[in-house]
Formats: sequence, C-alpha cells, structure tokens
Amino acid sequence: MSQKAIQSIINVNDLNSGYGNSHILFGVDFEAKEKEITIVVGPNGSGKSTLLKSIFGLCSIYSGEITYSGDKISGLAPHDIARKKIAYLPQVDNVFANLTIKENLLMASYTLNSAEFTHRLPEIYETFPVLKKYEKTKAESLSGGERQMLAMAMALIRQPKLMLFDEPTASLSPKLADEVLTKIKHLRDEFGITIILVEQNVKRALKIGDQVFLYANGKGVFSGNPSELLEHPELSKLYLGVS
Repeated sequence: MSQKAIQSIINVNDLNSGYGNSHILFGVDFEAKEKEITIVVGPNGSGKSTLLKSIFGLCSIYSGEITYSGDKISGLAPHDIARKKIAYLPQVDNVFANLTIKENLLMASYTLNSAEFTHRLPEIYETFPVLKKYEKTKAESLSGGERQMLAMAMALIRQPKLMLFDEPTASLSPKLADEVLTKIKHLRDEFGITIILVEQNVKRALKIGDQVFLYANGKGVFSGNPSELLEHPELSKLYLGVS
C-alpha cells in the first residue's frame, strides 16, 4: 500500500455537486491527510463551502465519489456521516443561542451516555477554559470568538477524527481570529484530529496549514504546500489578493 493511501483520510474524486439544479463544483479532486490541517481558499463563490457540505452530505452530488478512510460516504445522510466521527462546523448558527454553555455541550453529546458525558466534560473545560468560566451563561451573550470556541467544544466532546470548519474567523477581530486559529492548531497537535479549514484570512490560515487547495469558479486551480502558494505571484495576487 502506498504512503498516500495510508495517510489520506478523505478523498474526493471528480466531484460534481451543488444545490438542486444549481451546479457549483465541476470535476473537483481533493484529499485530506490524517492528522493534518488542509486549508481551502479562493474568492467568494468559488465553491469552498460547497466542498465541505458535499463531504458532510448537505449537497446534491451529481457524479464523482467521496471516500472516508477508504469507505464511500457520498450519498449518505448527514447524521450517518456524523456517526463516523466527522464533525461539521458551519459559519453561522453553530450553537444553540437560548441554551447555556453546559446545555449546549449536553445537546452535542447525543452519541454519549451520561457517564461518558461526565467523563468528557473536564477535558473540554481544560481545553476551553473560558467555557468553564461561563458554564451557566446562555450562548447568546457570548462574543463571536467565544461562540466559535463553544462550537469547537461541542464537536470535540464527541471525539471526532475529522473536523470541517467553514470560515470560523469570519467577522472576528484580528486578535480573536488568531486565537481561534491557534485553538484549531491545538486540536490537531493535542488530539490528532484531521482538520479541513475553509478560510478567507488567507495569510493567517496558511501559517497553520500542512497543505492547501485553491478553488476558483468551482474548479481546482492549485494544490500543494502553503508556502508554494504564497510564493506564486500570479495565483496569490489574482485569486487571493495577496501581493
């Protein structure tokens, strides 16, 4: 077995997908390797979020195949994909605003029994200390950065092997964006979680990424090392606004 086959946890082959009759991705190939952070970048409307939603079963797949650890998952319902230890964190509406932090964590742990939840909670609070501090506070009163931390904690409590992040730093200040990205890096380093990260904060994201895919107009334009993309004057200026 090749090294690539051993390391790849997600493989997307010749994917055509979208929403009903709205075709967004055209013949896309993609892979994410185990225990790495794979960054997905590109201009607005390039299909970045659609890629994540396709992996998580939230899009119409017209043709092509998505496999997870060698098993086909394209065509499965989102709840079946979630049970395979895959977590998807959308950009908005990723917490229950009217519930407290602890209630949010309890809602997220639907695959655990009460003993498992009690056992997992201290580790969650150790990883996200701010959540312990505001344990009884409703999520609606949290800052944008704190909400992202809660969304991450809600995914982490189920012990995922793969986490899909859709622009987690959107609308955050540079300082909070750095904190969120640092925490995402921690999830990889401390827990060995594979990360697929869609981001608009290109330079910040590429600092923590192991590999990067660039999309434009629903098609792949570049894949490789983050430093190679930043050093490519034509691609970085044309598609990313980096000069």
